[in-house]
Order: sequence, then structure tokens, then C-alpha cells
Amino acid sequence: MSIELAQCFIAVDDHDKALAFYRDVLGLEVRNDVRFEGMRWVTVGSPEQPGVEIVLEPPLADPHACEDDRRAAAELLAKGLLRGVIFRTDDCDATFERIRAAGAEVLQEPMDQPYGVRDCAFRDPAGNMLRFNQPRTPK
Repeated sequence: MSIELAQCFIAVDDHDKALAFYRDVLGLEVRNDVRFEGMRWVTVGSPEQPGVEIVLEPPLADPHACEDDRRAAAELLAKGLLRGVIFRTDDCDATFERIRAAGAEVLQEPMDQPYGVRDCAFRDPAGNMLRFNQPRTPK
């Protein structure tokens, strides 16, 4: 029996802006673009990980959520308080320079962390924090 990560979710308020970032800046491939009952879901993923997708979904896409909860989720997203994902890279500094050069909002420049990675962080166009880490080799 095996268990593997297949999908994770990131709330976005504008799918076209999100696609310009995730596809054009990060280089992820678009795997699906679905519209259903006034909502939209776009799945993207790394060509190196064909079995793992990030679903870019509206804030609180649950069809049973009440309007107050939808508004609260949209407000948290606007404040940048929702968590994003952590990407692994083989060159944190080069990844940082490429994303910064594309105009992404920098949250943290590359730095060595005491838990064994060198990482940096950005906000996506919706305000989600994305981290990019590279495992450090033992000295």
C-alpha cells in the first residue's frame, strides 16, 4: 500500500493573474482549466512531477459555504494570511533571482535556515506566501 500527495490547493482571487505567475514566472504547466457553476479551478504542476498538481481555486470554493464565510476567506486572502506551498529547487539563489526579476513581491531573500535548507519566499498575485527551498549539504 502506498500513499502519495496528488493535489494541494491555493486560493486565488484572479485566475488569469495567477496563471501569469504560476505558468509564466514559475514555469509550471497547466493541466486543467475547469469552470463549474460560476467558479473556476485551474490545475498546474511541475513537468518533473507529473503526479502532483496545485489546484488554483476561488477562496472558499465549498458550494455549501455561506456568504459570510466566503467573505471572511476573501478578506484573509487579501491580507495575505492564507498559507501557500513550499517548492523544492536545486538552486535557491538562481530561483530567487529569476522570480524577483519577473517582479514578484519578495518576502525573504535566500538565507540558510537552522532546519537544513536554504530558502526564500515570495507572495503570489493573490497574496499567498510561497517558499522555495534547497536542501543544504552537510559541512
